[in-house]
Amino acid sequence: MPSKMVIAFGPFKDFIADGVRAGDTIHLSGAVSIDAEGKTVHAGDIVKQGQQAYRNIARVLEEFGAKMDNIVDETLFVTDMSAIMGSEEKMGAFFGMRAEAYGGNPQLTQSLIGVKELVMPDLMIEIKVVAHV
Repeated sequence: MPSKMVIAFGPFKDFIADGVRAGDTIHLSGAVSIDAEGKTVHAGDIVKQGQQAYRNIARVLEEFGAKMDNIVDETLFVTDMSAIMGSEEKMGAFFGMRAEAYGGNPQLTQSLIGVKELVMPDLMIEIKVVAHV
C-alpha cells in the first residue's frame, strides 16, 4: 500500500479530500449534512443533520475498507449547543442518533465544541473523525 492514500469523491472533491489514509490511520474531513450535489439537507434539525453526516462518514470509511468501529476519535462542532444539551429529551434524541450510527455506544474519544457558524448557513453540525485500521 502506498504511504498515503487519498479519497476525494464528494461534491467538493476538486479542492478538499474526503479522507486521507497514512499508514494505519485514516483522517476524514469534517462531515456535514449535504447531498451528492453539495446542497444542505435537513435545515433546522440537528438530529437529522447528524444522521446525514454519519452516513457521509460511513461512505468515506467504506472507500478505505473501514467501518464506523474503526473510529477512535470524534470531534463534533455545533452551532447551537442548546439543540443538543437543552433538555433530557434533546440529549436523548441526539445521543441516541449517535449510538445508532455506531451500532451501539461508541468506544472512542470525543469532543463537543460550540462554534458561531459553519461553512454553509443552514448547517448546524460538522463531525470530524480519525479511524485506525
